[in-house]
Amino acid sequence: MTVKVVLATHNPHKVEELRRILAPALPGIEVLAYDGPEPIEDGSSFAENALIKARAAAAFTGLPAIADDSGICVDVLGGSPGIFSARWAGPAKDAVANLELLLWQLADMSAEHRTAHFTCVVALALPDGTERVGSGEWPGQVLAEAAGANGFGYDPIFLPDGYAISAAELTASVKNQISHRALAFEAIVPELRALLG
Repeated sequence: MTVKVVLATHNPHKVEELRRILAPALPGIEVLAYDGPEPIEDGSSFAENALIKARAAAAFTGLPAIADDSGICVDVLGGSPGIFSARWAGPAKDAVANLELLLWQLADMSAEHRTAHFTCVVALALPDGTERVGSGEWPGQVLAEAAGANGFGYDPIFLPDGYAISAAELTASVKNQISHRALAFEAIVPELRALLG
């Protein structure tokens, strides 16, 4: 039995990443890309924004929908960019500009003041109104310059705790075991498994 689940994002990187994360645990789940309208993310937390997106995708497609909201939270910036990570440098959601702005903001900070973590909150919304939320955090620090070509977003400037290379230098298999997104999706695997009957 195969169950179709739509991932409420227009980001192809996230679709592929989720497929790699879920495939070993849930071989019966087929993750589909979402092609519907993007809702306005006007929540004040990662959880609120994830639920907004999941509800919209479930309503539009009539399928179970998963959405995540994630970002990098820098301690010395009071947890920012946080929910504003995707548009830190402006509404264009330019990943390179976001990364460069954050590096510039932390340029004078020594390593001990560059602590940060990635946060991810995943929401599952079913067409019958059932909802579940899972979350994960990935601690580390912001590097002084970008390194690596894997991953996306802030990965090239994030040094995970316990590693000597950036998140963008990790292999996909390693990242998909330890990242904030992997931990958050792991939290809703029991709910997804229930869909398989």
